[in-house]
Amino acid sequence: MKKTLLGGVVGGLIIFIWQAISHMAFNLHEPSQKYSPGQDSVLIALKTHIKNPGGYILPRMKDELSMDQMESFTQSIQGKPWAIIRYYDAYEVDMLSNMLRGAVVNILLAILLIWIIKHLKNPTRGLIIRLSIVVGFMAFANVAYTEHIWYPVFDLRAQLIDAVVGWALCGIWLGWLFKRKI
Repeated sequence: MKKTLLGGVVGGLIIFIWQAISHMAFNLHEPSQKYSPGQDSVLIALKTHIKNPGGYILPRMKDELSMDQMESFTQSIQGKPWAIIRYYDAYEVDMLSNMLRGAVVNILLAILLIWIIKHLKNPTRGLIIRLSIVVGFMAFANVAYTEHIWYPVFDLRAQLIDAVVGWALCGIWLGWLFKRKI
């Protein structure tokens, strides 16, 4: 149990630290967080036209249109600009709380990976590293890539790098910690 907790805490922190480096030192996610010189005007327009916090797709058809109206709407927007907006009433970021939640989730995920590793018959270092990379790729493909298929993001490559590198580093740690016997 001690080894599982140690492995989970350190493994989760490795993933967390990689994510921090990816965002802050390498700025890999910049393509999805660009500066706009017209941001103040855009925010004023959003506040004027959007009354409730939430996610919005622009343009979007009204609810309960007939099939003919939906087809007509879809045709009318083809080739035109569109946007996905996440609108919030007030900018309130609690970095400490967000960082703690992120670290705790990564630790829990690393513990779940250890649970899988413990069920392997012969977990060699190489197998643990490969399994860790597979877990990272599965998480990326299931969420980031699947969402990207419908609503393209501009930092997909960075999300893939985060998944593969972060989980590979975790796998190196767990491969060393657990060696052959668990």
